[in-house]
Amino acid sequence: MTDEQGSAAVELVLVTPVLVALMLFVVAGGRLASARADVDAAARDSARAASIARSPAQAERDGKQATEAALHAMSCPTATVTIDTSDFRPGGTVAATVTCEVDLADLTGLGLPGHRAISSRFVEPIDAFRGVTP
Repeated sequence: MTDEQGSAAVELVLVTPVLVALMLFVVAGGRLASARADVDAAARDSARAASIARSPAQAERDGKQATEAALHAMSCPTATVTIDTSDFRPGGTVAATVTCEVDLADLTGLGLPGHRAISSRFVEPIDAFRGVTP
């Protein structure tokens, strides 16, 4: 029994860095999953807001405002929003694409890139029985 004295301390010293790295990977995965959900919701809200607008110009304004409101709580300083109104007519569609840069730089020691781009696109139909202004 005296030969194993101090082996628990050595095992703890060897296992701790592995456990810390594993926890940081879990945090990175959670951050990416949360960002994906937020960007999906922002793109969906943007497409919906654009689809109920009366003109393509108003659709772009409303879609961008909806994205800003949806991403307000999320720290996404470089979010880009693209509203596709090329098929903006009764019975047509409007699409919203939202791209956000997620910061991973604070998770040091994992070898992850500093930023990761998350992008989502949603297409929303325009009601076939309503008026649209060109």
